[in-house]
Amino acid sequence: MKILFLDQSGKPGGAELCLIDIAKPYGDRALVGLFADGPFKDLLQQNNIPVEVLATQAIQVRKGSSLLQGFKSLGQLAPLITKVVKKARKYDLIYANTQKALVVGALASFFSRRPLVYHLHDILSKEHFSQTNLRIAINLANRFASLVIANSEASKTAFLQAGGRRNIIEVIYNGFDPKTYQTDESDINKLQRQLGLQGKFVVGHFSRLAPWKGQHILIDALAKCPPEVTVILVGDALFGEQEYIQDLHQQVTQLGLENRVKFLGFRSDIPQLMAACNLVAHTSTSPEPFGRVIVEAMLCGKPVVAAKAGGVMELVEHGLNGFLVTPGEPEELAQVIITCLQETEITATIANNARITASLRFDVATINQQIAQLLSHRL
Repeated sequence: MKILFLDQSGKPGGAELCLIDIAKPYGDRALVGLFADGPFKDLLQQNNIPVEVLATQAIQVRKGSSLLQGFKSLGQLAPLITKVVKKARKYDLIYANTQKALVVGALASFFSRRPLVYHLHDILSKEHFSQTNLRIAINLANRFASLVIANSEASKTAFLQAGGRRNIIEVIYNGFDPKTYQTDESDINKLQRQLGLQGKFVVGHFSRLAPWKGQHILIDALAKCPPEVTVILVGDALFGEQEYIQDLHQQVTQLGLENRVKFLGFRSDIPQLMAACNLVAHTSTSPEPFGRVIVEAMLCGKPVVAAKAGGVMELVEHGLNGFLVTPGEPEELAQVIITCLQETEITATIANNARITASLRFDVATINQQIAQLLSHRL
């Protein structure tokens, strides 16, 4: 099967990392068409995945855009759709990996007469999308998609509640290669020395810096923890959220935590950094569709504390393979951090359970097999 994958981003977010794993087995039988240039293209090339940047300018529509803004972008989309239609005729199917890719892919599917698959990495709700964008996504999926792959039951439920057709949607979780998360002890020690983390209890937060990802909640919780607790924030602002970064720095200063919070920016050595942590925190204030970081931390053998909402509740069983806390509650989060600091044996058992269950449930080879079977049966 020859697949034309479409993705709107030039930057590697969760959906993009997932796409690498899905496209990789197809090799030269796949092409990833991007709507923006950037480091994601380099990552695809490093993984020997054919890639082409199809758009010459950024599409000026965001998740919260109005109908008028949507219409204004149609002029931009016309040449892109024409290009995608031409490409699509050389492939067996179009695989839209993001919402803007769905818009372009749906129209290209119609004109090229190629089936469309939409991989849903979002919770389609008013918390994340404007009413206009929700309606567009649902109507296009219902009308043009032969198959919608949701990354969790939470994403599927939101799709159905928004009016999506039940007979086109299936749930397949994200896949991971457990070998990627095996780290070398000497690398970890070196990292801890470089970052000045020896003798500290390190809580890691791995996510783009954005208000709904809740880094401010973790900083508030840190202020209630013993002085040996240190936080590392790994990630940067992706979509013009620079103001939030300034707010976080201000919050750190006001709470007197300058020596206990490290902003590390975007990093590629995630498994090593996770292995250098004692605990990984997930603090999203809105329901997360899946939560890649949670599974990655589990595969690194690290305990996870996560916000109890959305797809996260399908990954973490409180007290068995991780900890769940109420979203937006720094006191509760601080209590779990202190428990992990003090109850080392229980925490180690929980982390070990997490690694075992994550290795079994989210192995990339199994996940890719499930996707390949779905594609061959449903299209």
